[in-house]
Amino acid sequence: MLHNFYRNLLFVALALGFAVATPADGVAQVKVQTQTITSSPPAAAQTSPPAASGPPTPITGAVTAAKPAGAAKSDPPAPPPEFILDIARLPEPVARMREKILAAARSGDLNQVAALMHAGSTVPIFSLNDDKEPIPFWQANYPDSNGVEVLSILIQILESGVVHVDKGTPQDMYVWPYFARMPLDGLNPAQKVQLFKIITGTDYKDMLDFGAYNFYRLGISPDGTWQFFVAGD
Repeated sequence: MLHNFYRNLLFVALALGFAVATPADGVAQVKVQTQTITSSPPAAAQTSPPAASGPPTPITGAVTAAKPAGAAKSDPPAPPPEFILDIARLPEPVARMREKILAAARSGDLNQVAALMHAGSTVPIFSLNDDKEPIPFWQANYPDSNGVEVLSILIQILESGVVHVDKGTPQDMYVWPYFARMPLDGLNPAQKVQLFKIITGTDYKDMLDFGAYNFYRLGISPDGTWQFFVAGD
């Protein structure tokens, strides 16, 4: 009779959509059919709009590149050479040597000038070539006067203005004429007259093309040593 009861109950459950466990489970478990309920999704969460952004804040102040460590500083410009027209301003050793050279040149004797050149520890430079003795060199360059013409040039050079160059260096020197360290294209009329006592107008034009004075010049160091009497570039 229980068997018929369970069978009838199964029929009823099937008709009503229920599932009933078999007697082996011990207790009947009824499973209710579920239904998925679809609902509208919740509204999206409201977020605050981003703050309005303006133009970037400009960076003020100049940016200066840093100098590398140990960078060499630029040397200060060298002072211009000192032009001297008053011979009384010369140091005493320089003035004394100048007077000795002038006295020897005014004698008209090449040997007196050569002897003065050999009197020092070294012979002053008189040639840009490998010449050993000044007299043969002068005679070869001024054959019409047997070399004496160079003495006249020597006097003219030493009676012109002088320039003091390279002060405080091993090359410290008093150089005649001062045109040797002066731009020739900047000479005023009075300076040109002084220059034309030494060279000709043709020589002047050639020197302008060359870019510098390149005739005879003479140098005496501050201690009175005669260093050179030479022409050329």
